[in-house]
Amino acid sequence: MNDFGLKPKNADLSSIGLARVGDVYWNLEPAELVEHVIVNGQGVLADSGALAIETGEFTGRSPKDKFTVKDAKTEGTVWWGDVNIPLPTEAFDKLHEKMSAYLQGRDVYVKDAYACADPTYRLSLRVVAEQPASAMFAGNMFLRPTHAQLEEFTPEWHIIVAPGFRANGPVDGVRQHNFAAIDFTRRMILIGGTGYTGEIKKGIFTVLNYVLPQDRGVLSMHCSANIGKDGDTAVFFGLSGTGKTTLSADPERRLIGDDEHGWSDMGVFNFEGGCYAKCIDLSAEKEPQIWNAIKFGAILENIVFHEGTSKVDFADGSVTENTRVSYPIHHIDNIAEPSIGGHPKNIFFLTCDAYGVLPPISRLTPGQAMYHFISGYTAKVAGTEAGVTEPQSTFSACFGKAFLPLHPAKYADMLGDKMKQHDVRVWLVNTGWSGGAYGTGERMKLKFTRAMISAALRGELDKVDYKEHPVFGVSYPVSCPHVPAEILDPRSTWKDKSAYDQTAEKLAKQFNDNFAKYKDGCSAETLAAAPRLSVKA
Repeated sequence: MNDFGLKPKNADLSSIGLARVGDVYWNLEPAELVEHVIVNGQGVLADSGALAIETGEFTGRSPKDKFTVKDAKTEGTVWWGDVNIPLPTEAFDKLHEKMSAYLQGRDVYVKDAYACADPTYRLSLRVVAEQPASAMFAGNMFLRPTHAQLEEFTPEWHIIVAPGFRANGPVDGVRQHNFAAIDFTRRMILIGGTGYTGEIKKGIFTVLNYVLPQDRGVLSMHCSANIGKDGDTAVFFGLSGTGKTTLSADPERRLIGDDEHGWSDMGVFNFEGGCYAKCIDLSAEKEPQIWNAIKFGAILENIVFHEGTSKVDFADGSVTENTRVSYPIHHIDNIAEPSIGGHPKNIFFLTCDAYGVLPPISRLTPGQAMYHFISGYTAKVAGTEAGVTEPQSTFSACFGKAFLPLHPAKYADMLGDKMKQHDVRVWLVNTGWSGGAYGTGERMKLKFTRAMISAALRGELDKVDYKEHPVFGVSYPVSCPHVPAEILDPRSTWKDKSAYDQTAEKLAKQFNDNFAKYKDGCSAETLAAAPRLSVKA
C-alpha cells in the first residue's frame, strides 16, 4: 500500500478494517481527481469544463434499501418503519467485513471534510471511496478543511463507498445487492452496490437529523436559506417542483445554502459546502446561477450530450429525469461567507398546489405551521400515462420524510417553539394553480409569487387586512403590493364556486387522511390546526 496526496498525521484505515487496500489517495485536489476519473475511463469533460459521469444502475436514491442499525442506542429513539428500516448489528458487521474483503488490493480515494458551517456543531467525517468521482463529490458537497486542518484531522464519522460491491440480498440481511446502512453507535455509513453519489450526502444529512435535535438542541431542516442586506434571514421549505431553488436565489439577498440547514440558539447555518442541483431542462434564462456554476470542478451526473459533441443536452432525460450537478458553493456569486445567518424573520412553506385550492400566500399560526410542516404537501400535475388527468398529491413530513430518523413531531415541536421564541412569521405559498385545477386554471405567475414573498420580507403584509380560509383556516391577505387583489382569494378566481368547494373538501380529506399516521406523537395545538371538512363559504 502506497500513500499519495495530503495524508493527516494520525490517519489509519486499519481502524475501520481497511488495512489491506491498494494505493491510498489522500485528499487529492479536484483537478487531480478529475484526471483519475478520466484515466480510469469513468468520465469525460463537457464543453463547459465540468466532469460528466454516469452513476450506473441507480440514478437516484433507493429508499427501500436504506437501513439503520437497531441497537441499544437507537431502539427507543429512532422512528422505525418504512423510512427507517431496522438492521441487526450482526448484519451490519457482516456487510462491513465483506466490503473490507472486497476492497483488499483495490485503490481507494479518501476525502476528509466537515459538515456544519457553525464551528460549535461541526462534524468531522472521512469518506473512503472506491471511485475518485465519489471522493470529488464529497469534496464538492461538504465543507473543505484547510491544509493545516487536514494535517491534524481526526474523523468522527466514516463513510465507506464501494459501488462495485454487491451484497447477497437477504443472506446479508438486506433486500437486494445495493444498500446504504447507518450505524449510529459505530459512527459509520456503508454504501454498496450503487454509484449514485447522493447517497453520501443524504447519509450525513440523516446523521445530523438524529444527532443535532436530540443532543444539541438544534432543529435540522431540509430547506434553503438566504440573508438580506439588513441581515434578515429567510428560510424556504419545499418539495421538488415548488420553486425552492428559484425563489431562494434572489439577487437582492445572499445565499446561505440551498438544501440543508440547522437552527441553533444563535441562528441558521448551512450543513454543506456545495449544491446538488437538478439539471433537467436547465437553461441560462431559468436558472442562471446553476448554469454558470457548471464549470471545471463541477460534476454532471447521467446527462446526455448532443450527438457528436461534448455539449450537454439538458432537455434529454433518456437516462433519467433526475440528472444532477454538484459543485462547491463558491461557484455561485452572491453567497454568504461563512454560510451562517441569524434567527429567521420569515419562513416560507412552498407548495405547488395543482388543485388550485390554497391561497397564493397565507400566514400561519404556530399550530398551523407545525401541522403544515408535518404534512409537507405539494401536488404534481398529471403524468404522461394515458387517461390520468387528476393532479397527484404528495406528502413528505417536514419536507424531507426520507431523511428523518426521529418522529416528525419532534422537528415540528422544535419549529413551533423557535417560531414563538423569535416571533417568526411562517407563510404558506402556493406556486401552483389559480382559477381552477391543472387543466382548467393557470399556473401562478412567477412575478406575482416573487412580489408576495418580497412584500412578506419587507414587512408590508403585516399592515394589511386578512381573511380566513373556510376549510384550511389559514389567513390570507386581501391586498399585496404589485399583485392583483382578485387572485389572493382562491375561491373567487374559480368560475364554478361549487366545484371549488368540492375540490377544497377533497384536498382537506387527503390532508387529514395523511396526517392520521402522525397523530399519536403530536401536540393538541398541532392537531387543532387540521382542515375543517363540510364547511361551506
